Amino acid sequence: MDGLWVILGLIVVVGFMLVMIYNRLVALRQNREQSFADIDVQLKQRFDLIPNLIETVKGYASHEKDVLENVTNARAGVAGAKGMSERITAENALSRAMISLHAVAENYPDLKADGTFKKLMDELSDIENKLAAARRFFNNATAELNTSVEQFPAVLFAATLGFGKEEFFEIDEADRETLEKAPDVKFG
Repeated sequence: MDGLWVILGLIVVVGFMLVMIYNRLVALRQNREQSFADIDVQLKQRFDLIPNLIETVKGYASHEKDVLENVTNARAGVAGAKGMSERITAENALSRAMISLHAVAENYPDLKADGTFKKLMDELSDIENKLAAARRFFNNATAELNTSVEQFPAVLFAATLGFGKEEFFEIDEADRETLEKAPDVKFG
C-alpha cells in the first residue's frame, strides 16, 4: 500500500513538472512571436516607404534601371514570403538592394540635396535603427527559448510537447560584409 502512494506521488510530481515546463516554454514562444511582431511593424513601415524612395530616385537617376528593379523585385519577394524563415531571407535581400539604392544616391548630388529624398532617407534611417533594436530583442527572446528547450529537465519533454530550437534573425555572411564595409565617399 505504501508503494502505491509513492508511485502516485511520483506521478503527481512528474505531472506537475510537465505542466510547469510546458507553461514556461509556451510563455517563451509567445514572447518570441511578439518580438517578431515588433520587427514586422518596422519592416512594414520600411516596405511602405520604399515606393516613395524609388520614385524620388527615378526622377534623378532614371538610367539606374537595374538598381531600381532589384529593389522592386526584393520588395516583391518580401510580399510573397511565406513563413518566418523565408521572410527573414527576403528581408535580407531587400536590405542588400537598399544598400545599392543608397550607393546610387551617393553619385547624384542633386538627389542627395533634394528635400523629399532627405526626408525619406531620414525616415528610413530611423526605421533601420528601430529594426536593429527589434532584431536584438527578437534574437534575445529566441536565445532564451532555445536555452530553455535545451536545459534539463525540459530537454526530456520539449520535443514531445512540440518545442524545438528556433531560428535567429541573422544577416548572412555576405550581407554582413557589405553592411560592415565603410562606404566610399568622394567629393568633386
